[in-house]
Amino acid sequence: MKRHILFIVENNPVPWDVRVWNEATAAKELGYDVSVICPRSSKSPSNYERISDIDIYRHYTPLEAAGKLGFLLEYGNALFWEFLLSFYIYVKKPFQYIHAANPPDHVFIIALFFKLLSVKFIFDHHDICPENYLAKFSRKDFFYRLLRVMEKLTFRTTNLVISTNESYKRLAIHRGGKNPHEVFVVRNGPNLSQVNFKQPNSYLKEGFRHLVVYVGVIGNQEGIENLLAVAQYVVRQMNRKDIKFAIIGTGPDWQNMVDLSASMGLEHYVRFTGFIPYDDFYEYLATADVCVNPEFANAFTD
Repeated sequence: MKRHILFIVENNPVPWDVRVWNEATAAKELGYDVSVICPRSSKSPSNYERISDIDIYRHYTPLEAAGKLGFLLEYGNALFWEFLLSFYIYVKKPFQYIHAANPPDHVFIIALFFKLLSVKFIFDHHDICPENYLAKFSRKDFFYRLLRVMEKLTFRTTNLVISTNESYKRLAIHRGGKNPHEVFVVRNGPNLSQVNFKQPNSYLKEGFRHLVVYVGVIGNQEGIENLLAVAQYVVRQMNRKDIKFAIIGTGPDWQNMVDLSASMGLEHYVRFTGFIPYDDFYEYLATADVCVNPEFANAFTD
């Protein structure tokens, strides 16, 4: 009988969460049965879907949170559905492992219950939640302390940690108290066999000589306002009218950044593309003269 792994991810639907999907398909290739619990979205609206022999169960999400109360509602809703769906999946086909990706650090609550049934817990550490909270809200209040407690309990509950880089590994060992032999670094990277390499397309420069590109989530900790300030300085102070800025992606702060760009008089120089297909994305990368990461320096980005 095949061993069964349950993947749980809250902040992104599968298969659109590339890291989780790569992990799930790798487990399938290694001979495991694989199920996934994740949120529904406009890109993946169905409650259940089977892709590449992987069962995907999606739950209702009331909103994409921005403020503290919104996060409490979003994460509380997710915990409810994750517990309900994991119990349903276990009854249908018992699993031996829970592989959970954060944020948030709440799946240890589900893992503690299933540990009574000898299910092992693997923690896939995507984000440092307490520092992420500091980056968003700039205060060490009750919610920050709660996140520190949840992080600590997650590390104590898990049997094994998968870290995205060496700094996260050090955190798991020194702050989480994990044995170094229980922490493994698994980096993100594109599947080159699926990359459609493109030639530069001068049309994307819209008549400008140079193209600067940002790719990623547009939230309140990504520093898009930094990039807009740079664009304003380049255009107004340096009097450079030959540089186009393309901001690729979407997120909870997208409209705020579009409005800020307009208020700064940058509509002609800054293009917000929103979400674009991968072929268009690769074309932008091939055309870009400079790619930027404008995050603020803080405990999270450090």
